Amino acid sequence: MDGKKIIELLEAQSPPSYAYDWDNVGLLAGSADKEIHKIFIALDATDEAVDEAVRMGADLLLTHHPLIFKGLKRVVADDFIGRRLIRLIANDIAYYAMHTNFDVKGMAERSAAMLGLKSPRVLDVSAVEDGREEGIGRVGDFAEPVTLRQCADLVKAAFSLEQVTIFGNPDQVFKTAAISPGSGKSEIGNAIAKGAKVLITGDIDHHDGIDAVARGLCIIDAGHYGLEHIFTGYMKEYLEQRCAGVEVAAQKLSFPFWVA
Repeated sequence: MDGKKIIELLEAQSPPSYAYDWDNVGLLAGSADKEIHKIFIALDATDEAVDEAVRMGADLLLTHHPLIFKGLKRVVADDFIGRRLIRLIANDIAYYAMHTNFDVKGMAERSAAMLGLKSPRVLDVSAVEDGREEGIGRVGDFAEPVTLRQCADLVKAAFSLEQVTIFGNPDQVFKTAAISPGSGKSEIGNAIAKGAKVLITGDIDHHDGIDAVARGLCIIDAGHYGLEHIFTGYMKEYLEQRCAGVEVAAQKLSFPFWVA
């Protein structure tokens, strides 16, 4: 399939215009003018992901987090970013990233659906399209009231997690929850303003957690990877439905850390 057609499909799902100004999305390495027979999808362009793409014989590596984020003054093998870019280019693998544009146009909606939240609305509005709000995260209601402990169990089951970090009274009962995959401490104020009683997110530190509870908001920190790994399955399904004849593979669930 023509590389430009693949990019059109990616941009139809997550238009680059929805990315935040500080972000770096789109085709970041390689050429769009090539035939794409195999696509490999990962959350991050780690050495392991690049190696898997090479072993697969992929023509395109697709990730959520951009490998090139800040400006580069050189691309050399003794730098970890340069090393990965050189390996991709040497193997004629194009590289494309969908970051905050996917957060807005895929991640938020899918994560809310996985939790079964009813009537979800945007947590942090970043754009309005045809009168419809778009943005980061979602706020919605569970079908029945749950305790914080039960909510944590729902999160673990939905996102295939062994553990989460919880701030708040485990027996507190509520129906309204907010979810913001990735780093979500900046969404605490929005969650409170939208009436949520718990924010499910990642990268919450000690002070943000206890301060949120003091303001009436419980926190379930499921980890940055813990929630955002759904990107790979989502995009695999999306591309397989639209790219007949193209082999699409996704990196298996593999947490980038371990807990002793």
